Amino acid sequence: MLFNSIEFIIFLPIVFIIYWFVLNRNLKIQNFFILLASYVFYGWWDWRFLSLIIFSSFVDYTVALQINKSSDIVKRRILLTISVLVNIGLLGFFKYFNFFVDSFVEAFASFGVQLHARTLNVILPVGISFYTFQTLSYTIDVYRKKLEPTRDIIAFFTFVAFFPQLVAGPIERAINLLPQFYTKRSFDLDQARDGVKQILWGLFKKIIIADNCAILVDEIFGSYTTQPGSVLLLGAFFFAFQIYGDFSGYSDIAIGTARLFGFSLMRNFAFPYFSRDIAEFWRRWHISLSTWFRDYVYIPLGGSRGGTMQQVRNILIIFVVSGFWHGANWTFIVWGLLNGLYFLPLMLIKANRKNMGVTAEGRIFPTIRETFQMLITFFITLIAWIFFRAENVSQAFAYLGEMFSLSMFTIPSMNYLKIMPLVIIFIIIEWISRDKQHALEISNWPVTFRWATYLVIGFVVLLSFDKSPHAFIYFQF
Repeated sequence: MLFNSIEFIIFLPIVFIIYWFVLNRNLKIQNFFILLASYVFYGWWDWRFLSLIIFSSFVDYTVALQINKSSDIVKRRILLTISVLVNIGLLGFFKYFNFFVDSFVEAFASFGVQLHARTLNVILPVGISFYTFQTLSYTIDVYRKKLEPTRDIIAFFTFVAFFPQLVAGPIERAINLLPQFYTKRSFDLDQARDGVKQILWGLFKKIIIADNCAILVDEIFGSYTTQPGSVLLLGAFFFAFQIYGDFSGYSDIAIGTARLFGFSLMRNFAFPYFSRDIAEFWRRWHISLSTWFRDYVYIPLGGSRGGTMQQVRNILIIFVVSGFWHGANWTFIVWGLLNGLYFLPLMLIKANRKNMGVTAEGRIFPTIRETFQMLITFFITLIAWIFFRAENVSQAFAYLGEMFSLSMFTIPSMNYLKIMPLVIIFIIIEWISRDKQHALEISNWPVTFRWATYLVIGFVVLLSFDKSPHAFIYFQF
């Protein structure tokens, strides 16, 4: 079920009313109802994939209890290995089986050896990359004795399948979200109001920004061989805002929806395009995934301890694995590697934690230095996004070659500039609220101007609502 669909508009208020006004006296029944609602939400695409999420939940629920019971380190490691193999095995099969087979065949073909391997028509289950990491973090935290395993099977299954963030995150940690299923929740009007504002802004990002940018991006990338460099630069620019509006829009809707039900999810985006270096960008972009890789891969590898070569190795591993997590295509691996190479100079001169605060904090405008830093960071990020968007690595390099030609300095057709004012307005609104949790957290604005903003954004979203909504980009990851 899509957040930007008629089905969800009907689904959400029904679940909300039953949850708060019918089942509010019994916590366990409330949790069970959320679980059922989550399975309906997830099964809306294909009910057969419910078996995977239920199986994954059962494995980690059982394994965590057995890990906690045992004091034998060997047995504990075997149990953890079972959890890792089951979860990564399912993810690997559904997401990467064909990729590895095709890459194997191509590798032999490069030596003149022709292999004929059959690939399966494997359908990627929606959200598997997200809930797999969510359940894995639970088992690993129990193994590390950072978390007591739960015996409440309903609470655990609901934690894994919680519908607001099930399909595309944030990737929640059990240590944050699971305890919220143990505590009786009471309706908080202020929290609900803020949740609605964040949902509204998320829908604006998706329907107005991302979907409009997508039209031009698809056209430009689809005809890049005949376009001047200036138009190709615009295509990359609009894709940067398409993927940001699409993915962070999903996170805003997820976090806002969770708040309607009394839950607090972790922040996933913090205005990343106002970053002054690439390290700051990765602290602000897809925060739940970045911190997951930091805590469960980077630090176990040794983190920033050890010699320079070890640190370089760890950084490159993290970024390449992060790229591979995004999809079974060499474009994502190159995208991850490129971001790792961007990051390395900052790490080597120990400047990767230099910009920790809000850009131009307490000021209306950034300094010339800050402006230059933001533009450089955005530009190199934009270059990397070309690999992310391209069909293959060859196309990405060809696109870059055409973009950096002399035609880059020509004036693009006005047809490709028609949504630029919309993107600029979007940037201004986000800049004004860059020190907030989301852009519509504007309680300090004059009441008339504040409500005018809500009404205009709401009206524009309703006016643009499509009966055949566009799926979110990250559903395929």
